Amino acid sequence: MRIKPVPDELEKIKQAILQGAQNGDLVIVIAGSSAGSADFTSEAIAATGEVILHGVNIKPGRPLILGWVKNRPVIGIPGYPVSAYITFNLFAKEIIYRMQGLEPPAPEYIKAKLSRQTASPLGHEEFLRVKLGKVGANIIATPISRGAGVLMSLVRADGFLRIPSMSEGLGAGTEVDVEMLRKKSEIDNTIVCIGSHDNALDLLANILKKNHPKFSLSSAHAGSMGGLMALKKGEAHIAGTHLLDEKTGQYNISYINRILGSRKIVLINLVYRQQGLMVLKGNPKNISGFKDLTRDDVCFINRQSGAGTRLLTDKYLKENKILPEDIKGYEREEYTHMGIASAVLTGIADTGIGILAAANALGLDFIPLANERYDLAIPAEYVESVTISALLDIIRTDKEFRDSVVKLGGYDISDMGKVMYES
Repeated sequence: MRIKPVPDELEKIKQAILQGAQNGDLVIVIAGSSAGSADFTSEAIAATGEVILHGVNIKPGRPLILGWVKNRPVIGIPGYPVSAYITFNLFAKEIIYRMQGLEPPAPEYIKAKLSRQTASPLGHEEFLRVKLGKVGANIIATPISRGAGVLMSLVRADGFLRIPSMSEGLGAGTEVDVEMLRKKSEIDNTIVCIGSHDNALDLLANILKKNHPKFSLSSAHAGSMGGLMALKKGEAHIAGTHLLDEKTGQYNISYINRILGSRKIVLINLVYRQQGLMVLKGNPKNISGFKDLTRDDVCFINRQSGAGTRLLTDKYLKENKILPEDIKGYEREEYTHMGIASAVLTGIADTGIGILAAANALGLDFIPLANERYDLAIPAEYVESVTISALLDIIRTDKEFRDSVVKLGGYDISDMGKVMYES
């Protein structure tokens, strides 16, 4: 039976638990399992029966409660969607099978290589959601959003990767066991994109799924250099890149030749985009350019080493004769433009470099610095594949995709889909 939602009132929660124990074999209470002032699940279970355990060493899902009321098992699971899913599968599902005298089905695992380095808090076993894709003979696992309340991370995930509690994370290229949430056939139809982040890739993934439901685009934000290295190691189908060669003034070509050597690569333009300093609405710190980054009252947030935006940052510092150690926050890093924008919006930093689309998305002001070319590097052997052909067709002809990109702001799509170079 399902009981209607109960307000955060101790007596009403107690009554609901007793009603469930009287009419069912297992009681599950969703939400209220933490230790906040309005979290009464633990207290209600204790008042009507016994709390056996409150809190488990996992993330997400730590505030789980196991109890016993009127000779019935009671489980208090966290209210955040991902936490609720994980704890139900780990604990409630097991109990339901055992109560019926059945053996729970063994989960299906697949071995994969982790697409990028992933840090994890020491002391908690983390259930990391990942997208999977097959590149040559390799299955590549790409981490996606981690928040316990990010429901779409669960919808988009192909599997879970468990990071042990005594580990601080896993390095790029590590072989891991992934618990499958989908069929292997779906993984075979996933395009793995590793490299520089751009908001247009998120739109592209949505349109691809809409137009071709069996295809997916999985993006890992490892920076432009990281993307080209992933192509070299056979760990990606495409790489987003915007690496400027200061000597030639060209984007990406010299880096492709240097890193990928004789491998045949097709370089296709996605967008030209505006990069600049993002600041809070109204620019309360009156930041106007790079010289302001050396002020004592200004905190900067940087992109990770190897990102094209990081190279752009260092180029401007060199031109302005500014040392990295003179900038407060230079060593603090984010992996995406939206990560930089979020850090500015929440006050973690006063400014950081990113694209205009990210600033617009979070209502930030923007100080333009440069227009740059953002391309997709694709090994020639993948260009004619069914999945990549479908992706390129969207880039070149889909009006909905093009209009959506323009609406983000700060984009020029005049060369979208054009081959800029072939090696």
